Amino acid sequence: MKIPIFLTPLLLCLFISLVQGQTSKCDIQDHGSTLKVFHIFSQCSPFKPSKPMSWEESVLQLQAKDQARMQYLTSLVARKSVVPIASARQIIQSPTYIVKGKIGTPPQTLLLALDTSNDVAWIPCTGCVGCSTSKPFAPIKSTSFKNVGCGSSQCKQVPNPSCGGSACAFNFTYGSSSVAASVVQDTLTLATDPIPSYTFGCVQKQTGPSAPQQGLLGLGRGPLSLLAQTQNLYKSTFSYCLPSFKSSNFSGSLRLGPVAQPKRIKYTPLLRNPRRSSLYYVNLVAIKVGRKIVDIPPAALAFNPTTGAGTIFDSGTVFTRLVEPVYTAVRNEFRRRVGPKLVVTTLGGFDTCYNVPIVVPNITFMFSGMNVTLPQDNILIHSTAGSTTCLAMAAAPDNVNSVLNVIANLQQQNHRVLFDVPNSRLGVAREICT
Repeated sequence: MKIPIFLTPLLLCLFISLVQGQTSKCDIQDHGSTLKVFHIFSQCSPFKPSKPMSWEESVLQLQAKDQARMQYLTSLVARKSVVPIASARQIIQSPTYIVKGKIGTPPQTLLLALDTSNDVAWIPCTGCVGCSTSKPFAPIKSTSFKNVGCGSSQCKQVPNPSCGGSACAFNFTYGSSSVAASVVQDTLTLATDPIPSYTFGCVQKQTGPSAPQQGLLGLGRGPLSLLAQTQNLYKSTFSYCLPSFKSSNFSGSLRLGPVAQPKRIKYTPLLRNPRRSSLYYVNLVAIKVGRKIVDIPPAALAFNPTTGAGTIFDSGTVFTRLVEPVYTAVRNEFRRRVGPKLVVTTLGGFDTCYNVPIVVPNITFMFSGMNVTLPQDNILIHSTAGSTTCLAMAAAPDNVNSVLNVIANLQQQNHRVLFDVPNSRLGVAREICT
């Protein structure tokens, strides 16, 4: 029986074990200030699914994770307090893209989830009760490891710090899970760059339904983020190109610092929300389907620091989520362009699916100063042999009450997305990195 080559990003888990010759690629070393980015379903990932799933199961599982992600992002824009280290739990349980980092002296290799909407590194340590990782960080084996003292500025940046002896620690409840961690420092090595005395959360205990499997690298703009802690080295600048889920090569990259960033790239200004300083807000002014700019109420796209409303780029959400009036306008025009007489079916949270071949209109996100027209692979998901095709966007979940439009990683794939914080701008350029 011939094994079909699936056309959908979501079915990679069904055939990835059949792809040969990837092991050597997994051993390729990172160079300079550039790290290889790979997807959790890749041959190089210990987090790939252990059992094959049907297409429907894959879609519904990713949607469920996105639902949790949206709840997490909504809680960020709704709260007024400092976002704690422990709030990374939601994305930790299901990262989409990961890089290899090294911590300690001598270095211990760990996998770190990329998260542009979180600030801090958060890593399970040996002896952690309730952590499910098989390879936690072992502080006892590192000669450069040290605890952060109670009087330090870093200790003041975590919520409800407590002191056992002189070391800074905290407990935090998130949903139905609770986390206990200590605030520590050690040398973090990214590619060939050592970063001494890097501050991160060393997880000691977790209770609840979802224990973290690996570490997290926070690429947000807050005080404990990678950008804040490496300002002299990387000048608060980075870019990534996320490979397609369906690629077997996984040649995406995370490029740290201003060196070797693309020169020919269009930019849109970054907007700053003082209440949510970590998030990368941009001004989405319109959306075009085919040649038509769809009719969207201006308030549905407007940036509002008080309510948290607006549009962000996020590496941890899979499918772009638009607030209800925005999504409805885009979806209706998409259906009209595809063919109003065609039968539309649903799959989970996707309400615009077809069981016949369709001609796909372009979708263009129009930002201040920059338009991004999505290729077909960034607009659709396909089932086995192309029998079902869905528009790979959705409205914000009903139970989230979200005011946030999220440009997610499926729509960002095979683009170089450049975060230039000193110049307060975000750039996007087409780049095939698959």
